[in-house]
Amino acid sequence: MNAHSNVDAPSRLLDLYDTALPDVYGYLHRRCRNTAVAEDLTTEVFLGAVESIRRGAVTTVTVAWLIGIARHKLVDHWRRVAREERNLEAVADLDPTSTDPWNVELDIMLARDVLADLGAHHRSALTLRYLDDLPVREVAAILDRTEHATEALLVRARHAFRNRYDALGSETP
Repeated sequence: MNAHSNVDAPSRLLDLYDTALPDVYGYLHRRCRNTAVAEDLTTEVFLGAVESIRRGAVTTVTVAWLIGIARHKLVDHWRRVAREERNLEAVADLDPTSTDPWNVELDIMLARDVLADLGAHHRSALTLRYLDDLPVREVAAILDRTEHATEALLVRARHAFRNRYDALGSETP
């Protein structure tokens, strides 16, 4: 495919969409083996392509270019997942010396369930602080609270998380 001017890039992307969609989705699905994740990432690829075109950062619109975006989106996804798992382990106070990966995975799943069960204010505070790894100052700004009030909220949220985690963990065989 030949390079097209930046003016043609939006129409070129529209023309390419039907042809490229199965290639982009297939690339992502073969690597992550999860239909929902592959669908979400495919959407991110095309949104990213549109944004690149809008900014004038691209003049050549090809399937290969879209696959390159997909590769970056997949790497970003894997990084997010790894960061979430590390932070969930920290929130849940998992035993870092455990060598049994199955137990760690079960604990991570339990931690996600517990986080989903918490009230929105606790879930928001914990997610921003520990999953997004934001400092308390930024969490406070996002939640429109003072730093002191946010620190108190985080203490209560950690306490609620720990109580729920322990309760659910004792129910799990």
